[in-house]
Amino acid sequence: MIWIFIPAFNEENAILTLLEKVTAGLQGWEYKIVVVDDGSSDKTSLLLREVSHKYPLQLVTHPINRGLGETERDGFEYVAVHSKHDDIVVRVEGDNTHEPEYILDLITMINQGYDVVNTSRFRPGGGQLGLDFQRKFISRCANLFMQIVFNIKGVRDYSCGFRAYRAGVIQDAIALYGNNFIQLKGIGFTSTLEILVKLKLMGCKFAEVPFVLRYDLKQGKSKMVGSITTVGYLLLALFYHWPFGGWKNHYRSLGKIYQQDRQTAVQKFREQKVQNSFPTKINS
Repeated sequence: MIWIFIPAFNEENAILTLLEKVTAGLQGWEYKIVVVDDGSSDKTSLLLREVSHKYPLQLVTHPINRGLGETERDGFEYVAVHSKHDDIVVRVEGDNTHEPEYILDLITMINQGYDVVNTSRFRPGGGQLGLDFQRKFISRCANLFMQIVFNIKGVRDYSCGFRAYRAGVIQDAIALYGNNFIQLKGIGFTSTLEILVKLKLMGCKFAEVPFVLRYDLKQGKSKMVGSITTVGYLLLALFYHWPFGGWKNHYRSLGKIYQQDRQTAVQKFREQKVQNSFPTKINS
């Protein structure tokens, strides 16, 4: 089963086109679509309800806008509960900037044994359309910073949320980290990076496929507040490397144990109490 998870906020001009593309690209596959509408003030939720009979669609609605972190948490938790361990979860942006034609490439790589497969603008054959030089430069610098700070083998594009995951890995991560699977929920788009970091700590195997970000197809303004997200990235780096109880230190043996026996690893680290240090006390 392929689970397509789409976070959406005020996407009335793009969401139906995206659903049509997803459906066309997954003909012959068994799939379900989960859309988490994050308190849209336009017709996004109404349109989704009107076409729900046409697609294998499950709509989760926030009564108010809660931000991407809360939306990703709710979407992944929903899929974790309803999916099987060997299913595949593909997270796609709701604004039509992520072309569903790449989904099959992501699935192919997961089936080759990877736990997480990124789409990457920075691999040969990748790119981004519709962004000016300044935004491209900032994006490139931010990803170089993340590559140095987190150094996840197989990853070059840290900030694009268009990814495929083995469902069992998401299930285990939620069981292990609990509500702190996405800990920095209210700080811009930080959650997209935090998910990668949390799965790295579990020793997951990463790969990437090149893709072209189609920002030229985006309808409406960007919802990302760059300054807030930048603060989130810096906090994430601090939480990860903090010498007194930071994530890297606290979970230093998790990856090795998880790769040997996932159930033992989840049980052991779920029961451990995180040290009472500043970086590990951010809770919802």
